[in-house]
Amino acid sequence: MDSQMDDPELIFEVSDQIRDCPCACDHVIYGPGYTTCLQEERFPPAPDVTRRLGATTPIGKGDTPPYYRAASVTNSSSTQSSRVDLSTKHWWIIVTVLLLAAAAGVGVPIALKVSAGASLEERLEFASRLLQEVPLIDGHNDLPWNIRKFLHNKLKEFNFAADLRNVSPWSTSAWSHTDLPRLKKGHVAAQFWAAYVPCDAQYKDAVQLTLEQIDIIRRFTDLYKPSLTLCTSAEEIKTAYSKNQICSLIGVEGGHSLAGSLAVLRSFYHIGVRYLTLTSTCNTPWADCSITDLPGKKPEHGGLSSFGKTVVKEMNRLGMIVDLSHVSLRTMRDALAVSKAPVIFSHSSAHSLCNSTRNIPDSTLRKLALNKGIVMVSFYSKFLTCTDSATVSDAVAHINHIRDVAGVDNVGLGAGYDGINFVPQGLEDVASYPTLFAELIGSGKWTVDDLKKLAGLNFLRVMQEVEKVRDEFGKAKVPPYEDVLLPRPKENNCSSVDN
Repeated sequence: MDSQMDDPELIFEVSDQIRDCPCACDHVIYGPGYTTCLQEERFPPAPDVTRRLGATTPIGKGDTPPYYRAASVTNSSSTQSSRVDLSTKHWWIIVTVLLLAAAAGVGVPIALKVSAGASLEERLEFASRLLQEVPLIDGHNDLPWNIRKFLHNKLKEFNFAADLRNVSPWSTSAWSHTDLPRLKKGHVAAQFWAAYVPCDAQYKDAVQLTLEQIDIIRRFTDLYKPSLTLCTSAEEIKTAYSKNQICSLIGVEGGHSLAGSLAVLRSFYHIGVRYLTLTSTCNTPWADCSITDLPGKKPEHGGLSSFGKTVVKEMNRLGMIVDLSHVSLRTMRDALAVSKAPVIFSHSSAHSLCNSTRNIPDSTLRKLALNKGIVMVSFYSKFLTCTDSATVSDAVAHINHIRDVAGVDNVGLGAGYDGINFVPQGLEDVASYPTLFAELIGSGKWTVDDLKKLAGLNFLRVMQEVEKVRDEFGKAKVPPYEDVLLPRPKENNCSSVDN
């Protein structure tokens, strides 16, 4: 992102001693001191992987594509290069145990037969097969801003079907990780594209620029049909997945895009926006961002203002997901207290492992579990290790930590590709998801059902709950909220009206 756009956020050592290096949001490039922003069907009647795992009972009902509940794989190896030659009798014993476990509803760790000596190649094969049974949903990708930055939103110059690693200027940019072939290779089934505009646009043309970014998302989705399709509900994600289409979903990154107007929020929803990140890297007139948690910084509102709480309520009424990545700890607290629906962190990681203000402390993770929301884990190296370097193992460590603290139902994936310039070794782009799942399999801590939750089922549950709360508001005939942001900000305010 352009270097004059946003302020960075710092990393601090876990010892609470201030570290003399900046750690930024995903729209930041670093320099000395403070720097600023640049910026065929997948549901066969009996999938091979399901047969291998010894269970074929579908979770879905009716017309919903079934998500198979799998128990564990049945192959083993004594070393990474050779497998144990089991007799027929031994196979029957293993299959019987797995079937009994599945019938009892007991999740058998994949590691039982895969990770203990299985080669990376075997685990990658299994991960790819697993991701053909469940939609992989990623919470945040900044490709739309790169289209604006590189091509000024001119799609005639954009070939999304090409391998952009071979196309200038994408090929020379550290911020480029996404194209259609690599999305397919990574088994990405649904992608939230960020309609991001810089904080410099606040009080100026933020609404217009956001509409232009929403327009680019919708236009490139239409241009690449049927491979891409616009989705606005959990049911549409499932339907698209059953047709082997990739869902384009829209999230607005930053409450400054509302210009303090609930009418703008409603308009965004009507044109397909399904989450709003309450702040970006700047405070809005109604919410504090995470920069206010830095030493020496003071909150402007102490979290959410009264109007900010109304924004959350109106999002609940509309059925728009509340996204708390980028917000301050007090804003997290207020939003979790106000929201009647589960919330998400679309691209954040664990504060206990990397002490960045963009990551989530354990106390908030426990509150998130009570809210039934999810953290969609970011792959930004600076959020994983507090340095420029990381590996797939570091991403796994954050996923495991969030699982341990909040629970397996409260973790998902939100890599932040195309908005980050330092990626982990092994997770270089959107094609890398099988590598992540192979590493998780190798950890021995995850059952098949758990991995399916991480991939997408947790997010689908959250989206369905948000839609359920919306429907409850509708049944109760709750009218749109009509609060007005007062007093209107005066500095750099281009508005022609007073209220």
